[in-house]
Amino acid sequence: MPVTTGGIPAPDTAAAGLEAGSWPALLAPRLAQFAGVARYEHVTRAAEELAVPQSTLSRAMVRLEQDLGVALFARHGRTVSLTPAGRTFLRSVERALAEVERAAESVRADADPAAGKVAFGFLHTLGPETVPGLIRAFRADHPRVRFQLVQNYGEAMLERLRTGELDLCLTAPVPDAPDLVARRLDEQRLRLVVPDHHRLAGRKRVRLAEAAEEVFVTLEPGYGLRLITDALCAEAGFKPRVAFEGEEAETLRGLVAAGLGVALLPPPAVPRPGVAELTVTAPRAVREIGVAWLDGHPDTPPVAAFKRFLLSRRGRLLPR
Repeated sequence: MPVTTGGIPAPDTAAAGLEAGSWPALLAPRLAQFAGVARYEHVTRAAEELAVPQSTLSRAMVRLEQDLGVALFARHGRTVSLTPAGRTFLRSVERALAEVERAAESVRADADPAAGKVAFGFLHTLGPETVPGLIRAFRADHPRVRFQLVQNYGEAMLERLRTGELDLCLTAPVPDAPDLVARRLDEQRLRLVVPDHHRLAGRKRVRLAEAAEEVFVTLEPGYGLRLITDALCAEAGFKPRVAFEGEEAETLRGLVAAGLGVALLPPPAVPRPGVAELTVTAPRAVREIGVAWLDGHPDTPPVAAFKRFLLSRRGRLLPR
């Protein structure tokens, strides 16, 4: 029970929520009953509407008043009327019950097999073509499914999976974590992007070691593409000298065109003037793209359907 002062229970502010003894845990089961009695101003009619025995409802209202330490009803034989305290309490109870109703309808709507919601995250570099194409293909058979889309870097999306904000995400590299399930879907070749006046610009292919003395523009630490860039450069025998760290691959491509450095990037959605894009022959410069979700997290029907769809695209996720 909450601590009492002067015989009236006081809210336990250290236990806000549904902890034992908190106001929500204590009062929530009786709020709809209170609203029913207040609506009908008659315990018998309220009991019939709520499908509970009259004696049970009467005892519940007496206990509610005892718990609050306040008289909510004035009793007149079989009828009742609200006291001023009861009217004040009813206004808040009706708002709380309406919010519960909205919450219940919202989660039911999100789980609807035909028109539910999928919270889906993806990398910035998959935004221009890959994700719109996937959603368009999926909605050909599921036209009413709604998407809540989040575009972010890999680690941020994985944290959103863990907090329940996302159902699924497309990310690279494919994560290996005990609390997540991940499946490889495709791989994407990375190119060494250089200014069109660069010494290597006339080449079609290049070994990454040939760029060891170059200045690089890269994504910020924590981005999957940055991890892959650092790993490939290390495999080629050097640590890249970084002139700029950004958040968008296309920004990096623009900076390469401006002569600020070179970059390892996936192919652009649209060719960009001012740069040359070279195939890296050694080491093998690719990034694996996969779908991840929280292990043990139950899927709603629309999430399960979209997950099956993504897995069915293994090996043909990316535009060719």
